[in-house]
Amino acid sequence: MPESSAAPPPRGAKQSPAGPKPSGATIVLENLTKRYPGSATPAVDSVNMEIKAGELVVFVGPSGCGKTTTMKMINRLIEPTSGRIRIDDEDVTDMDPVKLRRKIGYAIQSSGLFPHMTVAQNIALVPRMTGWSKARIGARVEEMLDLVGLDAGEFQGRYPRQLSGGQQQRVGVARALAADPPVLLMDEPFGAVDPITRDHLQDELIRLQHELHKTIVFVTHDFDEAIKLGDRIAVLRERSHIAQFDTPEAILTNPADDFVSGFVGAGAALKRLNLTRVRDVPVVDFPTATIDDPLQSIFDKLRSGTTNELLLLDRHHRPYKWLRRGDLMRAKGSLARAGTLVHDTVTRDATLRDALEAVLTDNTGRVAVTGRRGVYEGVVDMETLMNSVQQLLEEDRLDAVEHQHELEEQRAHQTRQEQEGTTGGQGGRP
Repeated sequence: MPESSAAPPPRGAKQSPAGPKPSGATIVLENLTKRYPGSATPAVDSVNMEIKAGELVVFVGPSGCGKTTTMKMINRLIEPTSGRIRIDDEDVTDMDPVKLRRKIGYAIQSSGLFPHMTVAQNIALVPRMTGWSKARIGARVEEMLDLVGLDAGEFQGRYPRQLSGGQQQRVGVARALAADPPVLLMDEPFGAVDPITRDHLQDELIRLQHELHKTIVFVTHDFDEAIKLGDRIAVLRERSHIAQFDTPEAILTNPADDFVSGFVGAGAALKRLNLTRVRDVPVVDFPTATIDDPLQSIFDKLRSGTTNELLLLDRHHRPYKWLRRGDLMRAKGSLARAGTLVHDTVTRDATLRDALEAVLTDNTGRVAVTGRRGVYEGVVDMETLMNSVQQLLEEDRLDAVEHQHELEEQRAHQTRQEQEGTTGGQGGRP
C-alpha cells in the first residue's frame, strides 16, 4: 500500500476538547526523486508522502534503500533532482537552503557536536545565527538542558569530550530544538550508544514529543526502535518505494506483503510489547529509605514492613540499591556493603518490553520507575507485566480468529459469485 489515507493522532499526545494542538508542520513530498550522475537507476524514485503536523514518522528499510537520502532532501542537505517538498503549504524546493535548514532541527548519530565549542555554545549555535539576543540565548540554553534532563549549572560549560555518549546525544537533541523549529530530522541518532542508554534516550524522545508535538522524521534500520517510537512507520524498499506506510499496530497485525513481514520477523506478539507503555499499567509504591536515613530507622522499616525488602534511594532520590532483611546484619551495619545495586530503571514512557528486560536483568521481580532526572516514582512487578503479556497474546489470538473468519467469508462470497456467473452464463445459451 503506498500510504494510508489519514494519520492517527500521535501516540500519547495530550488531548484537548478540540483535539491535539501540534507545534509541528505538515510535510508533503511530491514525486521526490534523486538521481546521481552516472547511475543507471535513481537512488530515490518518485516518493509521494504526507506527514501530518505533530507526527513522528519513522523511515525503516534495508541498507542502501534510500531512506537517509529521502530524509536529507527534506532540508536539502541533498538536493532533489526533481519533485517538490512542501512544509505547511510552502514550497521549499527553491528556498535558500541555508535559511531552510535554520528552520529544521537536525540530529545525527554520535551527536555531531563541535568539539571546540562548549555545550552552551553548541546549543546556542542556530539561535545566535538567527539573531537572538544574548539574554534570550542564555535562557534558551538553560531551558533546553533542563528539557533533556541535564543540569545547566553542571553541563553548559563542559566540552563534548567531557560527556558520555548518552549525554552527547541529549545535547545534540537540545541543539536541534534550540531555535524551536517545527520540524526535526533524526538520522539514526541513537545508533552509536549502548543498549541501555539507547532505551533511555528513546524514552526521553517520547517524553519530549509529548510536551513539544514537533513533526519528527526519524531514520533507523532497527524495526523494534521504529515500533517503539513511530506514530506511523514507512517501510521502504529499494529507491525508497513505499512498501507500507501505516501505524505500528497495523503493520504488526497486517503486514502488506512478504517484504514487510520480513521486517516484522518472528514473535510479532512479543514485539507488541513495544506498543504499550509503563504508564498504561499499574505503577505501585514500594517501601523506600534514603542513604541519609539513620540505620536504626532502616532496620525498623525492614522489621515492621509487609515486605522483607525496600528500595534505598540516593541523595537525589534516585534508585540506588535493593535492601533486604539480613543485608545490614551480614554487612555489619554498613550501607556501603549492604544490598544489591539497581542495574536498570525505566520511565513511564518506557515500553513494557523495556520493563520486562529490566526486571529480568535486575533479578528482583520488579523494576523501579523514574521521572525527570531519574527521581523515583514507583515500581512495576513481574506479575503486572505477565498479565499484560497474556492480554496481548489473547488479543492477537482473537484478531487471528477474526481475520480467519473474514478470509473464509471472502472465499465463500467469491465462490458464490463464480457459481452465479456460471449459472447465468449457462442460462443465456440458446
